[in-house]
Amino acid sequence: MSRQSVRTARRTASVRRKVKRSAGDRLRLSVYRSSEHIYAQVIDDGKGETVASASSIEKDMRGSLKTGANVDAAKAVGKLVAERAVAKGVKDVVFDRGGYLYHGRIKALADAAREGGLNF
Repeated sequence: MSRQSVRTARRTASVRRKVKRSAGDRLRLSVYRSSEHIYAQVIDDGKGETVASASSIEKDMRGSLKTGANVDAAKAVGKLVAERAVAKGVKDVVFDRGGYLYHGRIKALADAAREGGLNF
């Protein structure tokens, strides 16, 4: 393994440990990204199922966004996943940034999800 991938794996494991400790009975808002798109899921780890999800690759999102890999796309995905989660009755979640640093697209998605009604 390269030095960079070892660092990323350690950071991801550290974040996952902290999320599991603080989760309690709350669901997990998991965020992951690629160089072209950003994705978010609200996951119930107890049941092992996804409650709500959104991504910049969805048809209605692709039409309104210039690209799926910028802060504007992250804001739109955050707002959409929050709307879908609140519609299913989920208000409190724990934020799982998945080893990504909390800035840029990840921070924009988290802020938009908070504005959309999720508490974390």
